[in-house]
Amino acid sequence: MAEGLFDRLVAASAEPWRAYTRHEFVMLLASGTLPQACFRRYLTQDYLFLIHFARAWGLAVYKSDTLAEMRRAQRLVAATLDVEIGLHIDYCRGWGLSEAAMGAEPEAMATVAYTRFVLIAGLPETGSTSKPRSPRV
Repeated sequence: MAEGLFDRLVAASAEPWRAYTRHEFVMLLASGTLPQACFRRYLTQDYLFLIHFARAWGLAVYKSDTLAEMRRAQRLVAATLDVEIGLHIDYCRGWGLSEAAMGAEPEAMATVAYTRFVLIAGLPETGSTSKPRSPRV
């Protein structure tokens, strides 16, 4: 059987993949021994991440070349804002976390670093492959 893309990518990055999948957080979560405070922090940071993830999809609308692409990206913005974040908030309530409390928490440095990297990389001024188009008048 031919090796798939996923297998080739994992093989090409064996050490980082092992560090990622065998991280202490992952192992404690898998064993059911992760302290609840750590899981709540993860849930809060994931909520903050999802907000920026929706913004990244918003950039996809801006950078789309066709109306069809814009509509697809807009559906992904809406799905993130209207469905995924809502499901996340509902799940977090079960852990004693309100939307207001999560929104008031500061972003962890890792959350800031990752989300801002994604947003900045998507901006046209950073040399991305998509060129900003002039508005049609």
